[in-house]
Amino acid sequence: MSESRGLRWPGSDTNSADEAWLTAIAQAAAGDSQAPLELLVEYLTLLADAAISGRRPREHELAIVRELGRRAAEQGIPAGRVVDLYLSAAWRMWRDLPDVVPYRDRDTVRASAQAVLRAVGEAIAVLVDSYQIATQHLIRQEESLRRELVDDLLRGDPDVAGIVERAEPFGLDLGRPHQVVLARPADGLPEGDTSVNMLELFILDRFGDREVLVATKEGLLVVLIPATAPSTAPRTITQGVGTLIHDALIRHRSGREWRVTTGRPYPGSYGIARSYEEAREALTLAERLQLDMPVVDARDMLVYRVLVRDQAAIVDLIQAVLGPLTQARGGAEPLLQTLEAYFATGEVATEAARRLNMSVRTVTYRLDKVKTMTGHDPGDPAQRFTLHIAVLGARLLDWPARDLPSGAEAHA
Repeated sequence: MSESRGLRWPGSDTNSADEAWLTAIAQAAAGDSQAPLELLVEYLTLLADAAISGRRPREHELAIVRELGRRAAEQGIPAGRVVDLYLSAAWRMWRDLPDVVPYRDRDTVRASAQAVLRAVGEAIAVLVDSYQIATQHLIRQEESLRRELVDDLLRGDPDVAGIVERAEPFGLDLGRPHQVVLARPADGLPEGDTSVNMLELFILDRFGDREVLVATKEGLLVVLIPATAPSTAPRTITQGVGTLIHDALIRHRSGREWRVTTGRPYPGSYGIARSYEEAREALTLAERLQLDMPVVDARDMLVYRVLVRDQAAIVDLIQAVLGPLTQARGGAEPLLQTLEAYFATGEVATEAARRLNMSVRTVTYRLDKVKTMTGHDPGDPAQRFTLHIAVLGARLLDWPARDLPSGAEAHA
């Protein structure tokens, strides 16, 4: 092979011996690295030309290598395998060159080696850079598709056929029951938070089920998870998934407080939207009620949902039962706090005093004041129920911090 003979593979004016040599190298390298030999197009030519003539890779050759890097990323071929393919082809070509090129002296060999190493470095640098850019683009594209799918699932997109088709690449079987888990950090969810990736890996490792989507929406972590795992899964998802997710989040970022709510499982795409609405409403109710439980199940919030749905009735109850407390010195809030603690501790005044960090005498004094002002005795079972429901309704409507809705607003 003379210096004047340029190598072009595949399909060029190169003679059959040259083309057979390059093809053999490509096939051997592809077999070693288990990567498509098509990814070596132009690369072998620029290496051979570097070894023979010492020239550097031309821009159009590097452009082809750049395109091959993008193609490899889109095909899902691991980057290490592609680099191994290029290195394998390089050492095989260098090994065979003494049989093809009549090197005259040591200086010629040294110059040829330098040219080949430079060409290998430039080509692999372009290849890896293109691969990384394409991978990042694919990740952003998948994240965008994931967010759009999650958004449409949560709002109950009426195009069921389209939803099913779009869910298939993510491995979602919408015929199975799914439930939605929401998580909100107390300090907000910053852009680029790593909790999404951590949760996906945790759930896949814990339950062995790939039908999981984790995304962000309006400052929340949204977890879409099957209610039951298939028979091939190592473990089955049972009650307590909210607690498992909460514990994983706490371990991921110690010192950070999270509120986690779970909707009930339902089948179908509309079932996902229903579970999401339950989880979101449970989150809102838990915050309004100032619950100290970090994990809240929608099942446990059904009674509060009833209260919210009949807002006109709860407004009437608050006005009739708790309205007189606004006349107390200091307003109604201290008395409401005492009632809340008293009911939360099973009507035990000593426990309520401990929770409120005050004396038992102060608690009993306030309870007597409530009885006097409202005519309802917190210690009487029949009257206690009415008081308790009224207090819950007050917290749901953020009363007395906010004015109660007017008649028209309450009936809206």
